[in-house]
Amino acid sequence: MNNVSTLKDKNVKIKICGLFREDDIVAVNSTLPDFIGFIFAKSPRRVDFELAKKLKTNLDEKIQTAGVFVNEKIENILKLYEAKIIDIVQLHGDEDEKYIETLKNRADLKVIKSIKAGTQQVLPENADWILFDTPSEKLRGGTGKTFDWGLIPKINKPVFLAGGLNYANVKKAINTVNPFAVDINSGAETNGHKDFQKISDIIKLIRGLKNEQ
Repeated sequence: MNNVSTLKDKNVKIKICGLFREDDIVAVNSTLPDFIGFIFAKSPRRVDFELAKKLKTNLDEKIQTAGVFVNEKIENILKLYEAKIIDIVQLHGDEDEKYIETLKNRADLKVIKSIKAGTQQVLPENADWILFDTPSEKLRGGTGKTFDWGLIPKINKPVFLAGGLNYANVKKAINTVNPFAVDINSGAETNGHKDFQKISDIIKLIRGLKNEQ
């Protein structure tokens, strides 16, 4: 089935998405996920250029930053990249192969393209990673709900797995899908804000999996 394989010696990457407060930066600096996400699209966790710049200034340099966009103008994305606010572009809209090609021709950056699991969306060849998320007619991402992981096709690109992941289900998700990385947002929150203890517990759990036989 899809990406299933043994977890032995597996080093699953971790992305904590939706940071928008200084306390969020303190939390991830203390726990060091591999990636964090700033959302520039419509969202309760949306940030603008100035806030993202302020937050990135205080972020540990070992953590890579993804900017999350929905049908954004390429010039706006490049402005953030050139200001060293984002390292990676994460696309959740209708961006096609031409859009991604144009973006990558303009800057030396990597692209995550979000695909709704179980839909007929075309997998873009130019994307560096594919992110599978919960299908929704109204929301581009961040539904906070899981989906049937069996809907993920076998592909020749590394996979980010998103969609309602939390401490209770992330181990099963990793064992089932064997993704390159997991993308966690609301599952690391309490009352809509990032929770340091939840972030810490999730990261310890995931990083402990590679030692399991």
